[in-house]
Amino acid sequence: MQTILKKLPEVTLLFWVMKICATTLGETAGDLLAQTLNVGYGMSSTILLGLFLAVLLGQLSARRYVPALYWAVILATSTAGTTLSDYMDRTLGLGYATGAAILGALLLAVLGLWWASEKSLSVSDIQTRRGELFYWAAILVSNTLGTALGDFLADDSGLGFGGGALLIGSLLAVVMLAYYFTGISRVLLFWVAFVLTRPFGATFGDLLTKPVEKNGLGFGTQGSSLLLLVLLVGLVVYASLRPDRPTSVRSSERAEYPGA
Repeated sequence: MQTILKKLPEVTLLFWVMKICATTLGETAGDLLAQTLNVGYGMSSTILLGLFLAVLLGQLSARRYVPALYWAVILATSTAGTTLSDYMDRTLGLGYATGAAILGALLLAVLGLWWASEKSLSVSDIQTRRGELFYWAAILVSNTLGTALGDFLADDSGLGFGGGALLIGSLLAVVMLAYYFTGISRVLLFWVAFVLTRPFGATFGDLLTKPVEKNGLGFGTQGSSLLLLVLLVGLVVYASLRPDRPTSVRSSERAEYPGA
């Protein structure tokens, strides 16, 4: 029976807590670079995509799951996704709804190509380099899509930052109930939840950073980014020290998720 080293974390409650923390930090850090430091959306996107490629090379070269490296890539996709979405929606003038529609179609295309190539969208057992590349491409696009959705809910829908976060939180609760009480594909539910946690982080990040007169909490991009960074680093350290941290998986476990 073949055993391979795992390079991805188990999808547990800790995973989702860290995902929301990383995506919220990606929102505040992206805004810090593009807006507070006045680098601009285009240049910020170029810088952050370069950072994403650098840490991605490290992740692809790794032979096992390294929490600090994995979550650095997740954070890079979230931060780059923030500025990429803003560049499309604001600098290019596409608007949030059009930008979200384009990115949604792109995500479906990436997942479709992944399925056609690997015959699986499972994140529990990716055994090829091509599968890894599809995985990270889907994550980058989904985090960019989530930013556009979050901005649409906060700015164009009339819900505001708090209302948008409440709506996305409710949808995530529905996904969680579907996971425990229905037979819906775990792969499908994973990607739905993964996309939804990004606009939740985007709206929550805006809630933290925007001034009180704009219905925010007024912590600013610098204070919010520092607070979230400390929290994420603490969670990464905890994940690294866990005695039950995943190191390998048997090939017979590929049926853990429907469609794997």
